[in-house]
Amino acid sequence: MAYKISDTCMACGACLPECPVEAISEGNPYTIDAGKCQDCGACAETCPAEAISKS
Repeated sequence: MAYKISDTCMACGACLPECPVEAISEGNPYTIDAGKCQDCGACAETCPAEAISKS
């Protein structure tokens, strides 16, 4: 199950370098490509806004 980013995303960029498969795209809020996401959770652990969770 892929992770998703909620509207509480601050677009701070903390999650971008943590994704090993580059599934996160910049925007407001950022988005995660469910087809690329490997469900590792690295992005969720890094998010200061706790905006990333399982979909």
